[in-house]
Amino acid sequence: MSAQPGERMWQVAASLAARFHSGQLRKDGVTPYIAHPFRVAMTVRQVFECDDEIATAIALLHDVIEDTPADYDDVYGAIRRPFDKKSARLVADGVAALTKDMRLRGSEREREYDAHLASSSWRAAIVKLADTYDNFVDRLTRVDEPDTESIVRRCERAIAIAQPFERDHEAMPRAIGEVRALIESVDEER
Repeated sequence: MSAQPGERMWQVAASLAARFHSGQLRKDGVTPYIAHPFRVAMTVRQVFECDDEIATAIALLHDVIEDTPADYDDVYGAIRRPFDKKSARLVADGVAALTKDMRLRGSEREREYDAHLASSSWRAAIVKLADTYDNFVDRLTRVDEPDTESIVRRCERAIAIAQPFERDHEAMPRAIGEVRALIESVDEER
């Protein structure tokens, strides 16, 4: 890494995500959108116990290409400036893997997304697990009746995508286990 002393990749990624998601709200119409990428990054670090700085940066930026005017080059350039080409490429590739092609129709888009994610990296897969984990917890805290069936299916898809990466990093089995435990906790309530 060629960053300035004290400069951390997560700080650069957090600032970039906050700028791009500025003014956006979650589906509840109240929560600032940036809370979601921050919670996803915290899930990767705290719940899954993954201290990989590239995975944390991907988590913070995971929705910027899909949900903001940013593109791959914006992500790559923002990370490249203070760090190195290899790190910037890994972050940008991970964010791209977590980006759905909104030009495709529903089921085709989901199939393409899953295939792209499955051919990506363990970092993208662990961020996807954290993303589904956060969305699940967010749904469970809503006052209205949460649609647990659809979020359970998303979690199961994320687990299936992550399983081939289970040996690639020590945090992967823990991440898969945490998402499974969340599904099981809801199954017990039904």
